[in-house]
Order: sequence, then structure tokens, then C-alpha cells
Amino acid sequence: MKNQRLIIPLLLGILLFITAGCKKDDDAVKPTITTEQVTAITTTTATCSGNITNDGGAPVTACGMVWGTTENPTVDNNTGITTDGTGTGSYTSNLTGLTPNTTHYVRAYATNSTGTGYGNQQTFTTLDGVIDADGNVYRVITIGTQTWMAENLKTTHYNDGTEIPNITDSNEWVALTSGAYCWYNNDETTYKDTYGALYNWYAVNTGKLAPTGWHVPTDAEWRVLIDYLGDEREVSGKLKESGITHWANPNFAATNETGFTALPGGYREYQYGAFDGIGNTGFWWSATESVNNSAWYRAMFAVSSIVTTPNYFKGNGFSVRCIRD
Repeated sequence: MKNQRLIIPLLLGILLFITAGCKKDDDAVKPTITTEQVTAITTTTATCSGNITNDGGAPVTACGMVWGTTENPTVDNNTGITTDGTGTGSYTSNLTGLTPNTTHYVRAYATNSTGTGYGNQQTFTTLDGVIDADGNVYRVITIGTQTWMAENLKTTHYNDGTEIPNITDSNEWVALTSGAYCWYNNDETTYKDTYGALYNWYAVNTGKLAPTGWHVPTDAEWRVLIDYLGDEREVSGKLKESGITHWANPNFAATNETGFTALPGGYREYQYGAFDGIGNTGFWWSATESVNNSAWYRAMFAVSSIVTTPNYFKGNGFSVRCIRD
């Protein structure tokens, strides 16, 4: 009897403790959280912070950001989500894979045993840009009435998904009468990201080289650009990247005041398949044929402010800039 009298109060205490614990969980609510302003916005990325001010009475087991192109995204309905830890306090999320020139909606979230709480919604628009068939993203710039890529093209696929042949052998390059590309000196690692690819004119002439909604400029469209900036004998400085990081000294008159950022990607010549000109010259195809075996292009030089308008054999490998339709 004596032992029973001791055990019963002990069991009652344990029961009360368990009940109190269960009651605490039952009283829990969703976490309270705020969404801060979006910063560091680019064409496809941005940064956003959240601050969990109250865990709602139960531990926060997950937090992060959800975003989409429609309002009020959730953890179950979004185009992107991050997971950035547990507990309360502030955290920062990197939003990636965004669509250029698009309005996005983002909310911070925090989850506990009761459910998921959301912060206030923030809205932001990514910078203008274009994505090619490989997923490469390009900055764009508006000059006068035209919108241009601010980088050289580097796609390895046409816009219908067809692979463009990468021709490394010099003899094979010389014999081509169909579309192809290469990297300067056949060195993708060194030259791709900065200078883009070199394409023969047969690739240009397919009409499928540029991303959808864009095209390789005609000779007339190149003329519109040059005429808008002034005399072709003086305008390359407004188009060339300034300084001598990529252009050879003296990079004459270069200011890049248009943001076009023309770079000296050199060329691959049609007769022997050799590479030349990196750092000193930039050649860009037009989509306009000159005579049966030649087409018009534009050339800029480190030692001059002129933009020349020659025509040359279609088998040459030149850089490509695209213009919006």
C-alpha cells in the first residue's frame, strides 16, 4: 500500500508533464517571417534576405525563399525554391535560374510542425537579356532604335536544337560549304566565355544561328548602327571595349560609350584554316551575301577608330553579334 501511494503521484506527475508538452505543441502556430528587398539583380540571378522573428512555439525545421512569375508563390507552387537552414533569425538566399527581362515575385518562408509561414511579397524585374539554344545568357544594349547583344555569340546549336558541327581540322575547315563553328585555336577553355565562337557564313545563312526572336544583322542594319553613331571612320571607339585588357595597345579612341563592348576575337581564315588576329582585330558577319562566294562583314582594329565594311569569302570564321527582331 505504501509503495502504491508513492507510485500514483509519480505517474500523475509524468502524465501532467506529457500533457503539458502536448498542449504546447497544440498551441503552436506558423512562424512569423519578413521578406527584405531584393538586391544584386542581374539577367538571371538576384539576392534576397529573410528574417524569422518568431518560431511560432515550435522549432523551425526549414526556411528559404520561394519565387515565381505569378503572385504569392508557395513551397508547393513555385518556379524556384531555396533551403537555407533552420531556427530563427536572418538569412540570405541566392535566387538563380531566373528569366531575363521578366517580373518575378518572391516570398521568404519558414516551416515548423504546424505548417509553413510566409513573409510579405517582394516584386522585382530581371535585367534585359537573351538566352541561346545552349542556355548561354547574353547582356543586351539598346542603341538608337536597335537592340543588340552586348556579347559575341557562343552557341553550339541552332535555334531548332540541331547541333552545329565543331570543325577543328584545318583541311576539313577549308573544304566546308555548310555551316560550322570553332573556338579560336580550337581552345574552348581559354576563348569561349570572353570572345565567343567563330562561325563561317554558311552557318549564318541557315537563318537559325541566332536565338528565337533575334537574327544576325543584315548589312543594312549594320549601316543603321554606324550611321546613328556618326562617320564610320570615327565610330569604332564608341563600340570597342575600352582599355587594353583584351584589345592590344593602343586600342585607339576606345570609350565603349554605347556599351556594345566589341572585342577582338580574331578570325579563322578560309584558305588554310589558320587562326590569327586575337587581340588586334574583331570581324563580325552580316547576313548579307556580296557575290556567290563572299558576304559582307564589319571589322574593327586596335590601331584605328574606323569601322570597315569589306566583303570576304564565306568560308572564313568570324564572330557574330545578334540583333533583336
